[in-house]
Amino acid sequence: MGGPSREYFIKVGGDRQVPAKLGYTLLTALASEGIFLPTACGGRGACGLCRLKVLAGAGPVTETEVARLGDLIGAGYRLACQIHVDGDLVVDLPAGVLQAGSIKARLAAMEVLTADIRLFRFELEEPPSIGFTPGQYVRLFCPPYPGSPVPVTREYSIASDPAQPNILELIIRRAPGGICTRYCFEYLKIGQKVFMSRPEGQFRLSDTCAPAVFVAGGSGLAPLLAMLYQLANTHQRRPVTLFFGARTSSDLYLRERLSSFDRLIQGYRFVPVVAQVGQGEHWDGEIGLVTDAIQRAYKDLSGHEGYLCGPPGMIDAAIKVLTGLGMPTERIYYDKF
Repeated sequence: MGGPSREYFIKVGGDRQVPAKLGYTLLTALASEGIFLPTACGGRGACGLCRLKVLAGAGPVTETEVARLGDLIGAGYRLACQIHVDGDLVVDLPAGVLQAGSIKARLAAMEVLTADIRLFRFELEEPPSIGFTPGQYVRLFCPPYPGSPVPVTREYSIASDPAQPNILELIIRRAPGGICTRYCFEYLKIGQKVFMSRPEGQFRLSDTCAPAVFVAGGSGLAPLLAMLYQLANTHQRRPVTLFFGARTSSDLYLRERLSSFDRLIQGYRFVPVVAQVGQGEHWDGEIGLVTDAIQRAYKDLSGHEGYLCGPPGMIDAAIKVLTGLGMPTERIYYDKF
């Protein structure tokens, strides 16, 4: 098998082959060369989306693959996240993967928003600009660093203004034990170049003009912020109320920017909500849970749509409250972080 730095090759179609280091998963080996397979779990084996045909070189089938792929294994399908490179491979990539390409960008700025949340501003280099639909995400490639010997990819929603096609902004919360977030917070420096996937995902604003209730928590503000830019840019007459919940007022970031949308979006209202107020602190906003604030603000939401982003517990509670106020389930769109 050779030493830890030994390199192999993956044949990905036609005469093209890419290098792969010993011990990398097939998923991250391809991502390190700008080839991003679909995934919704960051390579943890939970979604089964990174399946592809392996024609030669893979090791034994894992229990995770048996559970996720079933009879597809007999047709040669494997999960790229479960295959660890220990020799040359030949694969048949899903249609469109090579054509989709990737993004090469440079970290232009980083802003500390809270104790554990930062905004990363990237300037695109290849391609120099790109379009996206607010609500979509990119998969950021995190290379090896001290204490993390193999690369990983992680999904982050785009928070930037779609009217600036040469810029991508990501709002990232440092997760305890998070491999990619540690890299971003401790090792990623201004001017450094990164790889990421093209924008992906189906979370987006509907084509209706129905009044919308936005509910955000933590870094879940990111896709909703991009949607607000979209509404402001297109001058849509669509009332929007943004409920942004946090533990304390210091955890409510970008408040001035969020408040400023009332001059750009007709019928816009920003409702910051804190779970607790510090001793001696002046706070004239909502106090309690976001769901409590929603119930105080509305009696009937049967004609509204809901867009929710944040921790799973918050989203589940918000869905229960929104449907209880008459909002149809099919008009609730969410992205759990």
